[in-house]
Amino acid sequence: MRIRKQKLGDRNIVGAKVEQVRKEKGLKQKDLLTRLEIRGIELDASGLSKLEGQIRSVTDKELLAISQELSVSVNWLLGIEEK
Repeated sequence: MRIRKQKLGDRNIVGAKVEQVRKEKGLKQKDLLTRLEIRGIELDASGLSKLEGQIRSVTDKELLAISQELSVSVNWLLGIEEK
């Protein structure tokens, strides 16, 4: 497992949680990307890495699909509610 070299950015508030849950579930980035692609979300590895690193904004469609694939609520990803 690679360790993040850059500090987290400030372009979104969900990225660190996306990475956390993805890793807890034992998913590689490419696994999540495949699942998102099936849902019609076109995101490449670089885009997901930047999203997780909070250096890329996340769209509402991406946020909904990610929450569904990771089985967490959008509100949890946004820090509105507990897991």
